[in-house]
Amino acid sequence: MSTSSNRHSTPKDKTPDASTSAIKYYGRRKGKPLKTGRQSLLETVLPDIRVTAAGLPGSVDPKTFFEPHPSAVNLEIGFGSGEHLAAKAAANPKEGFLGSEVFLNGVASLVRHVHESSLKNVRIFDEDVRHLLPTLKDASFDRIFLLFPDPWPKTRHAKRRFIGPTMLDELARLLVDDGELRVASDHPIYVRWTLLHTPTHPLFTWTAKGPEDWRKRPVDSVATRYEQKARKEGRDPVFLTFRRTPRKS
Repeated sequence: MSTSSNRHSTPKDKTPDASTSAIKYYGRRKGKPLKTGRQSLLETVLPDIRVTAAGLPGSVDPKTFFEPHPSAVNLEIGFGSGEHLAAKAAANPKEGFLGSEVFLNGVASLVRHVHESSLKNVRIFDEDVRHLLPTLKDASFDRIFLLFPDPWPKTRHAKRRFIGPTMLDELARLLVDDGELRVASDHPIYVRWTLLHTPTHPLFTWTAKGPEDWRKRPVDSVATRYEQKARKEGRDPVFLTFRRTPRKS
């Protein structure tokens, strides 16, 4: 997901989070015109790996999006240029990786990764993920990644932030017991917002034991373009991992 360059106002951290009841998307959907090669891949490769929410009956198991069915499925929300998702898929061929992204240029980038690396375990939802999540069954994902989302730093825009009580309820529903929610951000307002809502949510526990647990990127991850840009511009990213509380038997 994209980050914003307007990062100077300080919110009051009490604005309600975005709800799936009235979905409205605010970010960009397209950037520079695509080169011929990437446009061709969108036309030839994307249809075979695209997931759509239209017509899904509800309580769908995302393992059925893949053939053969994977041992586990992971979700990346707003995968940007797709380098993180592609690397995870290449390193874990028996698991499925579902990525959501509305930015066409980002979708084209991930499709290129899938094509060049012959990845068979990647599926793409190229619309707002909030349309898809309610159609999926409980305990669908082992891990959910939210890496460098738009911080929406102004107070009046805080309700647009992805993290919040309503969405955390939904992410908790979709994670398996002890499943992980990983959030990364280079924006102090979004980090504070995430730590305000997630560790206090009854179904999530922050796994950090000390500062090094959130200052360093998890060893099984790769740097995204957004992380590289943040470091180049002098902003140190924060990596937060939360574990889903086991359900009561």
